[in-house]
Amino acid sequence: MGTSGAERLRQIVEETDWYNGIVLDAVVPGGAWKRLPRPLQSWLRNYISGTALYLASGFLWCFYIYYLKRNVYFPKDSIPSNRAMYLQILVAMKAMPWFCVLPTLSEYMVENGWTRCFASVGEVGWPAYFVYLTIYLVIIEFGIYWMHRELHDLKPLYKYLHATHHIHNKQNTLSPFAGLAFHPLDGILQAVPQVIALFLVPTHFTTLVLLMFCEVVWTANVHGCIHGKIWPLMGAGYHTIHHTTYRYNYGHYTIWMDWMFGTLRDPEQEFKKPD
Repeated sequence: MGTSGAERLRQIVEETDWYNGIVLDAVVPGGAWKRLPRPLQSWLRNYISGTALYLASGFLWCFYIYYLKRNVYFPKDSIPSNRAMYLQILVAMKAMPWFCVLPTLSEYMVENGWTRCFASVGEVGWPAYFVYLTIYLVIIEFGIYWMHRELHDLKPLYKYLHATHHIHNKQNTLSPFAGLAFHPLDGILQAVPQVIALFLVPTHFTTLVLLMFCEVVWTANVHGCIHGKIWPLMGAGYHTIHHTTYRYNYGHYTIWMDWMFGTLRDPEQEFKKPD
């Protein structure tokens, strides 16, 4: 039997209440957060968890590649300075309150039944779930590719928004902390395709939350300058070329859009030494 619309929304609201409890009970004493308006609860949870995840993933990744594996992945003069990483954290922390507005708005729209989100895989079945997830990922890959590309091609957008991120344009200035070091509006614009997709394709709500979690970890990884060589992922080697050339490799999770639209540059060929 299919789940009714009201039952679906109830399940989603219960799920977000559970997330709120996990995060907000840990930092707001006495359950005082429950008296806040629901959108503010969502924003506060997103802000606290997003900040914690950004800092934790950044510090852990830096500890691994710059200290545990010192001189394995990078020569000493290629390791970003503490000042460079501090400035990246500062930019990200200034933008974080604004970054959290869009997922808060998305959650509000989901809870009010304005999107095509569903609460349980059982509503559609596993085959349909994977088909919908694939379509969702293709839509956001396409949307983020073109949003990112236009942030380069349209000079005012680059000058006033995206240039903030591209200050970090060399291997010895890029670090995992650069992953969220954006102008607030730049970060929001690049996330807009993820919201639009919610209106176009049925999306499992829990999977959406997990993808948001992965997003923060992923951005730290691709700014770490270590090429993972896992086809067809847009690994750090590809993204380092993007930062050092200001062109090429605009994709998000994969290289497919760059391949389709002629902007792919392979790090294996880029850094290949002549015989």
